[in-house]
Amino acid sequence: MAIDECKDIENGLEKPFLANAKIVDCENEDGSIWMVLLSTCVAVCGSFEFGSCVGYSAPTQSEIMNDLNVTLAQYSMFGSIITIGAMIGAITSGRIADLIGRKGAMRMSAIFCITGWLAVYFSMGTLVLDMGRFLTGYGIGIFSYVVPVYIAEIAPKNLRGGLTTINQLMIVCGSSVAYLLGTVITWRNLALTGILPCTFLLVGLFFIPESPRWLAKVGLEKEFEVALRKLRGKDADVSREAAEIQAYVDTLQSLSKTRILDLFGSKYIRSVIIGVGLMVFQQFIGINGIGFYASQTFESAGLSNSSIGTIAYAVVQVPITIVGAFLMDRSGRRPLLMVSATGTFLGCFLTGASFYLKGNDILLEWVPILAVSGVLVYISAFSIGMGAVPWVIMSEIFPIHVKSAAGSLVVLVNWLGAWAVSYTFGFLMAWTSTGTFMLYAGFSVLTILFVAKVVPETKGKTLEEIQAIINS
Repeated sequence: MAIDECKDIENGLEKPFLANAKIVDCENEDGSIWMVLLSTCVAVCGSFEFGSCVGYSAPTQSEIMNDLNVTLAQYSMFGSIITIGAMIGAITSGRIADLIGRKGAMRMSAIFCITGWLAVYFSMGTLVLDMGRFLTGYGIGIFSYVVPVYIAEIAPKNLRGGLTTINQLMIVCGSSVAYLLGTVITWRNLALTGILPCTFLLVGLFFIPESPRWLAKVGLEKEFEVALRKLRGKDADVSREAAEIQAYVDTLQSLSKTRILDLFGSKYIRSVIIGVGLMVFQQFIGINGIGFYASQTFESAGLSNSSIGTIAYAVVQVPITIVGAFLMDRSGRRPLLMVSATGTFLGCFLTGASFYLKGNDILLEWVPILAVSGVLVYISAFSIGMGAVPWVIMSEIFPIHVKSAAGSLVVLVNWLGAWAVSYTFGFLMAWTSTGTFMLYAGFSVLTILFVAKVVPETKGKTLEEIQAIINS
């Protein structure tokens, strides 16, 4: 069917809904840009919610412990149970997004998050508190998969990288806003603010189209036409793009459904290695350990006022992530990853060196300066590339018929890595502070080698062209 369809297009015998289209470049059509931008803005409300959930526990610890008589061990459970929920969300995210659509998955995630925040707000003990945290974790586990996938599937190829990077930017913004609001409002009111991004998302979903690729996959041809025209402009010629999508999906429909175990066959193993490898390196260069315990790191290095370093850490992330979004579709994915990993190596090396100087009573006046500089270099470098690019590539490299299983696997690996790094950071720092940061520096070097040898460049290519490159 796909082959016959391609032949019909080559001979000018297009499908009826394509026949009357004007010959213009759909990817440069002004009318398309606004709907793509609106759809992206609605979707990244889920990313902002992600950041709000992750950032909630940092500024509320002492207040919750005092109000509810929560022990440190109980609060640690409250803080970490979000990861467990997110892991389960990651496992189910791909199947849910395939079953009820990208918009349906986002709607479901928002409902889980709202329910979780209400449970936190009304909680009078640890059981309801933990249940609420778990539900928000499940919601953001789904968001972490479906948001970048939805954006990648609706965006023109020349804008896809930059738009998908907004996902990471809004996660950073959500986390920073939660941290700042937590210093001026109560923990219960802060929980209510977490409902706002979900509310905007639920309302916005009524005004944006479903992913055309998903609609084509489930055989909704009329809805596929309407969604594609909404995204590319009513006067745009969508014949070529529609033909590519439809022919590709028709070919994939003839293939059997994929299980996670099937991903390790020769046909998909390179995509799996790229996706899983990038997520492993994203986590094991230490972001969740360094990020969650930045204040503790500054204190350990002897900085008199650790809040100065923490505020600087929060302020640096947002503008650097914006710069990364602009560079995504200009410099390409591979150069940005390698420059970013080089920067995280330098940041870890400087911070590790500061602890080495402190441990040997050498140049003690330079220790806090080196520590703060190292951490700021690290987070700047991470934000410009390693934070966002792995998610962009994850959304690009898997064929649509395996995207659900592969996406669930990749997101699960990311959350497992996040848990492992954040859980072990304190033990590693107690063992050897210098060694901890040198370990992360070593993973940064391995990241550079991995990207150089394994990861393909996806800039400016359609999702179908990317598959051809990987399969070749």
